[in-house]
Amino acid sequence: MPTLSTKKRRLIPIKILEQYNARLVRVRKDQVLFEEGTPAAEYFQVEEGEVRMYILNHEGQEFTQGIFHPGESFGEPPLLGNFAYPSTAITLTPGKIWRLPKPDFLELLRNNFDIHLKLNHVLCNRLQYKSMILTEISSHTPEHRLTTILNYLKSKIETDANGKKIIIPYTRQQLADMTSLRVETVIRTIKKMEKDSKLELEGRKILF
Repeated sequence: MPTLSTKKRRLIPIKILEQYNARLVRVRKDQVLFEEGTPAAEYFQVEEGEVRMYILNHEGQEFTQGIFHPGESFGEPPLLGNFAYPSTAITLTPGKIWRLPKPDFLELLRNNFDIHLKLNHVLCNRLQYKSMILTEISSHTPEHRLTTILNYLKSKIETDANGKKIIIPYTRQQLADMTSLRVETVIRTIKKMEKDSKLELEGRKILF
């Protein structure tokens, strides 16, 4: 059953998705939903599971642009701007995803101005995140980059921790992909941060 946080994050309510011919499809882990450079043809909204969007740099290293959770949507800008997908989307877990053809998505926005405004807010927040990450990558140390991304991820996790450390549900490799660091650098930096009491480790789990 969808949680309160899922309902809160959901850009388009299920009833409206169904009204505009959206399909709820099951996906397996590591399923590619679209690839960089392919024409943008559908709106995607996560119902269950997680999806990662990434690009490859000139060295072939993956850089994660976002990880999307139940209720969140992804891949909308190319639908509005009429350009190809600038990144690749792949599932991190099995789950369910709503898929809505581009013409129906645009018609939905024309008929639901409140959803259009909410989409604008979501896209502006993503631009702010990307601007933050670009600044971190270009001018800060690995520890500063990791601290920034950990603070951001913690802020996205709805919790009753009340200031206490919480488990960051991402692997060292995923953190490396988010910060454009090598996984060896992430591992070394996390160990140093633990030594300096800036985070805690419980086995492989990071508490921040």
